[in-house]
Amino acid sequence: MVAPSPVAVGNRAGPSADRLLREICQGLPTEPHVVRQPARPGITADWPQWAQPELIARYQAQGVNQLWQHQRDAADQIHAGTATVVSTGTASGKSLTYTLPAISTMLAGSGTALYCTPTKALAQDQLKSVTALVSGLDRPIGVATYDGDTPTESRAWVRRNTDYLLTNPDMLHRGLLPNHPAWRSFLARLEYLIIDEAHTYRGVFGAHMAAIVRRLRRIAAHYGAEPTLVATSATIANPESAASALFGVPAKAVTQDTTARGEFALALVEPAVPGQSDGDADEDADADADGDADADADADQSASSFALTAGVLSTLTDAGARSLGFIRARKGAEAMAETLKERVKPQYNRQVMAYRGGLLPEERRDIEQRLMSGALRTVATTNALEVGVDISGLDAVVLCGWPGTRASFLQQTGRAGRNGEDAVAVLVATANPLDRFIVRNPERVFSDPIESTILDPTNPHVLLPHIAAAIGELPMLDDPAAWFGETAPDLIDLLVRRGWVRKRADGWFWTSKQDPAALADIRGSGGGLVAISERATGRLLGTVDAASAPANVHEGAVYPHLGTTYLVADLDLTASVALVDPVPVDYSTRAKTTTGLRIIATRAQHPQGAGIVASGDVEVTSQVVGFTKHSLRGQFLGLTPLDLPETRLNTRAVWWQLPADTLTRAGVKAADIPGAVHAAEHAAIGILPGLATCDRWDLGGLSSAAHPQTGSPTIFVYDGQQGGAGISDHGFANLTEWLGATRDVIASCACDVGCPGCVQSPKCGNGNEPLHKAAAITVLDLILRPTPP
Repeated sequence: MVAPSPVAVGNRAGPSADRLLREICQGLPTEPHVVRQPARPGITADWPQWAQPELIARYQAQGVNQLWQHQRDAADQIHAGTATVVSTGTASGKSLTYTLPAISTMLAGSGTALYCTPTKALAQDQLKSVTALVSGLDRPIGVATYDGDTPTESRAWVRRNTDYLLTNPDMLHRGLLPNHPAWRSFLARLEYLIIDEAHTYRGVFGAHMAAIVRRLRRIAAHYGAEPTLVATSATIANPESAASALFGVPAKAVTQDTTARGEFALALVEPAVPGQSDGDADEDADADADGDADADADADQSASSFALTAGVLSTLTDAGARSLGFIRARKGAEAMAETLKERVKPQYNRQVMAYRGGLLPEERRDIEQRLMSGALRTVATTNALEVGVDISGLDAVVLCGWPGTRASFLQQTGRAGRNGEDAVAVLVATANPLDRFIVRNPERVFSDPIESTILDPTNPHVLLPHIAAAIGELPMLDDPAAWFGETAPDLIDLLVRRGWVRKRADGWFWTSKQDPAALADIRGSGGGLVAISERATGRLLGTVDAASAPANVHEGAVYPHLGTTYLVADLDLTASVALVDPVPVDYSTRAKTTTGLRIIATRAQHPQGAGIVASGDVEVTSQVVGFTKHSLRGQFLGLTPLDLPETRLNTRAVWWQLPADTLTRAGVKAADIPGAVHAAEHAAIGILPGLATCDRWDLGGLSSAAHPQTGSPTIFVYDGQQGGAGISDHGFANLTEWLGATRDVIASCACDVGCPGCVQSPKCGNGNEPLHKAAAITVLDLILRPTPP
């Protein structure tokens, strides 16, 4: 909340941005492309007259002598009771826009505020900031967090004494709303509902959050309150429409960022790709006679990207910089930290750590505190630190791969140079077509708009359990459509037919014995968490969600944890526990899965080019059937079979199909059709995140040379969430733009037969076989050509 100003770590100012950029470039095998954004001055504003003088004095004591103009505009709007979304850049002081009116209201009367964040780390960071702000005020303001880490014995005190409550969607859904009578005093005085990092509420998770907000507004109204709604995000393309969908009422946006900014320099690095004739390709990446790249090529290129990222981070660490290195996977963050400890100067070895989801609360907070204090120089992290702790004074950020969305990219790179300082960021491309597209089109990094936030609050798969939860919390005595939309009465009728709800003359009542809140899995975790425990001692090491447990903690899996490697001895899905043993190993493991897809209903279809494009409901079945071992440089070491239960996903998909004889007349041999559709599927999944707010890990795909239901070569791309997230529907509506960009990426790639930069996928369950690059271009040309009249 403090106005931007230069920050020194300890008694030492950090190295200059230009110096860091020079040292980074000197350590790279090729010259990177550097994109710069110039510094800009800020526009300031005076304090509003409605703000309480003693609160202004507290801000001034923290160094905030004036507001930025956008802070004043947003705070005025919020104080006036207007539903507001503040969408300005990272480190632009968005938190002041709601703390100033909220705490001024508390000082003037007895209102309360509820702050909701998607991460516990951000709640803890805000707890410190708000507590420091209200300390010493004439009227005591109670500030507390309420989440899964709050001790049971402290929760009653929190309910009785809190004016400013910090929580998360999970605790709202399962803790506060079902037990609202215990929160009556707090809810009856609720003046502000603040939803931070609103861009994270997209797809299915966003639909869940929209339903939770409606439930909260309904219960607040029951106690006589109508809170002012506030959302904030540094990275949201359509703030008013997204916030309005989230709130259930129209929102007004503040988007003009008036903060002063230092210069931002971004270096984009593309490692050599196996199969290119540049002399740097790995010898294991030779193509065979029919044009399919060796399956080890993906691993080799990923290892190259990982090594380059490690080199940049070690250079920064040795240069005295404070840095974050963003790695996509938990295992990758752990491996990066260990690699850096081996590469940096010995005196800096203890100043490198890994940070990721699944750590215990005390481990997370220890790392966060050490990073903020400067005790750590470098942290290798997953996107767990993309939002959350307000880390000031970082010198640089390094991204091992495009993070999936432009929103995430801006969040991650915005961690550097906070408080108005110059910033340096490095993007190292990985085995992802979208990475290649970004690095080869660097001017688009800042010129392209942020992806639209896809949020469907009417998704019946999401809305049904939340309406059940709402009736369980409070009988539905008024019009359900007023809170949950036009489909709500039909969904309530379904609950009545299931015997969970009873209709009486004055409304609907919950009559089932089961917990209605348990019906909604808001993060799509597939049934809670699986504990990871050391077998010999019973010590809890961390957790993983149940849906991903078969792929991550299956028997024989390598599980790294803060520098120690463990082998999974047993996975018990019934008991929700994975037992592990500490074993030093020199390899990693990757799960191998099989997938099938059945069309349930075709919702829309039309001719497209030489084929047909369609959208509808599908059922996807998947099963982990084994795992592969890989050396630390990525070389394949062997396959071990597994026997784990099958999972089913009912979701939405877009698909397109071409007659086989059309492909053969266009020159695609029958034997090459499987590789053609498989390669086109991979590339299309890699490019769709450029049009919709998701990343390729939110999507699934399946291709068939003759799908049993269509009878012809067919490519499916589906949402990876139960019930769908609207992503594939977005692809259906923008098919020519999407597949046109996919075709351009494949055709412009310099490789000969297909590589991770165009048609290979880092998540392929079939080892990237078969693939046929040239035939994939033909498939896309046929579907993109003008449709016959």
